[in-house]
Amino acid sequence: FVIGCTGLSAEQVEALGIACETRGLGGMIVPNFAVGAVLMMRFAQMAAKWIPDAEIIELHHDRKEDAPSGTAMRTAELIAAARTLPRTELPTPYFKAEGARGSEVEGVPVHSIRLPGLLAHQEVIFGTRGESLTLRHDSYDRVGFMPGVRLAARSVLQRSGLTVGLESVMFSGE
Repeated sequence: FVIGCTGLSAEQVEALGIACETRGLGGMIVPNFAVGAVLMMRFAQMAAKWIPDAEIIELHHDRKEDAPSGTAMRTAELIAAARTLPRTELPTPYFKAEGARGSEVEGVPVHSIRLPGLLAHQEVIFGTRGESLTLRHDSYDRVGFMPGVRLAARSVLQRSGLTVGLESVMFSGE
């Protein structure tokens, strides 16, 4: 099976993993089928080793029910796991409006925007003294998800157990 939704609880993921193992099946949970988004997440993971301070801004259509997106959550997890340097201690901010700084996922600030006219977009902004790095992915049409869907469908037949993320398939030869 291939699951393309986000928002599964840790218990649900664990249950799916156990079901795959006991039945000898392959399964995949893919937070994002866009190959470009998976590359953006990989590049963010690479950058986090050298620039530990990052924030994520994710923008989606007004009918998306969850926030932050699964892609933003996964990106934050990858950044947090890849950090080798300490984050900069920021002063305790004075909030003029509650939630003005978004939320934090694994110590990475995440900001969610929902507006008509958007599909799926994400920026990861890294900052350090004297420079910044911005990674951005934009999905303008759902047709862009199809190469990732095909890759997941083909590869799950060759796997056993549960795999989370398309990156494990895309970068398996590294």
